[in-house]
Amino acid sequence: MADSRLIAALDLVRRMPPARIEQTLEELVDLVPDLTDDLLNTIDQPLQLAKDAQGNAYLNCDYNRDGDSYRSPWTNAYDPPIDDGVVPPANLRQLEVAANDLFNSYREMYYEGGASSVYFWELDGAADGFAACVLFKKTVEAAKKGLNAGFWDAIHVVEVRPQGGGEAHYKLTSTIMLSLDTDHSTKSSVPGAAALKLSGSMTRQAEEKQPFKSASDHLKNVGKMLEEMENRMRDSLQTVYFGRTKTTVNKIYRMGGASTDKMKMDLAAELQKQLGGK
Repeated sequence: MADSRLIAALDLVRRMPPARIEQTLEELVDLVPDLTDDLLNTIDQPLQLAKDAQGNAYLNCDYNRDGDSYRSPWTNAYDPPIDDGVVPPANLRQLEVAANDLFNSYREMYYEGGASSVYFWELDGAADGFAACVLFKKTVEAAKKGLNAGFWDAIHVVEVRPQGGGEAHYKLTSTIMLSLDTDHSTKSSVPGAAALKLSGSMTRQAEEKQPFKSASDHLKNVGKMLEEMENRMRDSLQTVYFGRTKTTVNKIYRMGGASTDKMKMDLAAELQKQLGGK
């Protein structure tokens, strides 16, 4: 049975803005130090950007960490260097290299900037099975008109388990963390009067069975699942955050007044009544 303190901590983190998740995690570790490992392994943190010895940008997370060192997916080397760092076996490393090239092209097409990284590892107790983590990060590099800061972090973890009959079972868990800091103040207004900070996270899962003939087919199947998942989650985020923000503003100040809203509601009720009678 899970520790009630861990459940409470995870519930608290779920309600906190991603922009301060690292601070929240540090405070939780101070409160319950004996749960440090569980908290670090369970809570998704904003992705950190690093560069390897060849100048390649890559993203750090728990899936490329060994102790205090992180492995670059481009060079397969740890920084700081360690002698016994965990690396994928040769067959998975070959697939990892191909996946990084593939999703780097995906990043250029969909994100038009930012950084991406893909990490592979073996699954315990699963013959020929493996898991991978696909990461994307896009940050507002410089303040723009109306947008002071912001980031989009996407963390996709997929398990691939080959089945009989030339099929494989794919289980995808995706988390997107979004943070925006906007300010539409004008020269004549009070600085910060039109500031808006918006942040949140969303996690979704999907499972599919897809045919495959070679290892490269796994990348095609995972890529298709990931693309569909990101599109669905983007639509959901737009509806949840921006749609609800608009609804809240409309409740505070109604364009056209309450009488116009009543006329619309009466018309909708009458139409529903007429359609229901046919």
